[in-house]
Amino acid sequence: MENTVETACRICGLDDGEALYAHGFPRYVICECCHNESGIGDDTVSQVRELRGYWIGHGAQWHKPQLRPTDWDPLIQLANIPPEWR
Repeated sequence: MENTVETACRICGLDDGEALYAHGFPRYVICECCHNESGIGDDTVSQVRELRGYWIGHGAQWHKPQLRPTDWDPLIQLANIPPEWR
């Protein structure tokens, strides 16, 4: 079992500090940005890349646009993705 907590979305990199994975187990939290649910379809790097490509290919839209920061930069957010999920 891992002794880590992941707070950055594996798909879009949003990191609001909420634990998405704790000790290797998903918390099934829905990302406010890309709307992916941790633990659903983000189990392998190939799945993550496919979902990320779909999200970016459709304009990298926020699921809850009212929560999007005014100075939001998708490239900076994507840099939050842990290296093993890029």
